[in-house]
Amino acid sequence: MKSSYVPPDGYRGKLLERLIREKIRTWSIVKIEKEDGAHFEGVVLPRSVHTSDDYLTLKVDTGYNLGIQLPDDATIKEIGYRSGEYKIPERKVEKNPNLPNVTLLGTGGTVASRLDYRTGAVLPAFTPSELFSAVPELIEICNLTPKTLYKILSENFCPEYWIKTAEAVAKEIESGAEGIIIGHGTDTMGYSSSALSFFFQNLPVPVVLVGSQRSSDRPSSDGPMNIINATSLAAYGDLAEVVVVMHGTTSDDYDLIHRGVRVRKMHSARRDTFRTVGDTPLGKIQNRHITFFKKDIKRRGKLEDFYLDTKLDERVTMLYFYPGMDPDIMDAVIDKGYHGIVIIGTGLGHVGKPMYSALERAQEEEIPVVITVQPLYGFTHLRVYETGRDMLAMGVIEGKNMLPEAAFPKLCWALGHTQNIDEIREIMETNITGEITKREPYSGFTIMQGGVPDVYEYLKYKDRFSRDISEKYL
Repeated sequence: MKSSYVPPDGYRGKLLERLIREKIRTWSIVKIEKEDGAHFEGVVLPRSVHTSDDYLTLKVDTGYNLGIQLPDDATIKEIGYRSGEYKIPERKVEKNPNLPNVTLLGTGGTVASRLDYRTGAVLPAFTPSELFSAVPELIEICNLTPKTLYKILSENFCPEYWIKTAEAVAKEIESGAEGIIIGHGTDTMGYSSSALSFFFQNLPVPVVLVGSQRSSDRPSSDGPMNIINATSLAAYGDLAEVVVVMHGTTSDDYDLIHRGVRVRKMHSARRDTFRTVGDTPLGKIQNRHITFFKKDIKRRGKLEDFYLDTKLDERVTMLYFYPGMDPDIMDAVIDKGYHGIVIIGTGLGHVGKPMYSALERAQEEEIPVVITVQPLYGFTHLRVYETGRDMLAMGVIEGKNMLPEAAFPKLCWALGHTQNIDEIREIMETNITGEITKREPYSGFTIMQGGVPDVYEYLKYKDRFSRDISEKYL
């Protein structure tokens, strides 16, 4: 053991004293044996400073991390050493004149991330070039030009970044890119895809947002498959819309192509978290093969018809109505000088009567109030019940079946063009880029989106599932 021994990062208390005594370092390969016969081998990782003092963090051969208690009667011995690397080497590839040119714009998020072992948090870290190196299959698909726009997680994406991203995309298209990929965190991807959908007029090529639910250092990461399929669509798909490409099932079966204004993250952790709400997906990509389901897809067009329209008013807010909500919340928004409000209402788009005074005040001050629905599926219908009719009389604008993720950037965009309340109403009630549908398809609630395939899978293994549940809970 070298005299320059450095204790492993992040450990404290008696466990740290034990590791120092045994000369265990960060990245030591250790063997642990307990009195009860349990034994473990793995690499000692630096640990989160925010967790319990009692656990040693090991990365085992499966690729997963384990937290292991180390009682006094357990033995721990260093049997090797493996220096940890946080970076993937960047890789440069010569262009192939026979392949299409695609630009990958990195913004951060889990599709290009690593685990920070000091805090246990996922951080945006891999550059697009590193991701390109980590997914060599991309070399066969296209000439990929990776560029880093930002290194932020998606909760930090704000309207300012929507505009900067749109400008970067437009620059690449005007420079000859035949498709654009945007690596984006999944949490706010629906907002960004909606905003970009309104910004791009007569889009000539695909703009594909892609992310990952699992960080790149995990064996179960969905990032590689998602980026491969997104690249295939950007390079070869006859489509000229802003779309999201993400896993269609929990397994690595296929990715779905979601229209940017109709997509929502529906689960905090599942790999098939994204759903097209109120419609069916535009298509799927399986083993790089693209299949379209819908006929109203906008196809590739002419560059000379393309232009950017990023006029935006950021003084818009969104309120989620709840039982007993006090109007002073909306009054405070008005007092702060906001120019527009999106309310996510109950059922068909309702709020309680105590909110009427705030709605009337918004009407008097010509502040547009747009209603969407908490159930997500279905339309706002303010002509069915008395409450809805009262709200219409107070100037509320029906959001029809727009998702909140689409209604919010659309109202920002509308207010960027006009302050006239009647003109804003017309814009908000008009389908611009697929954010409003005439009706929901009968199959849009289930087919290929966690419904029918999952039901078939359940029926196939239902006896085993029933037995497992009985043994666990009964």
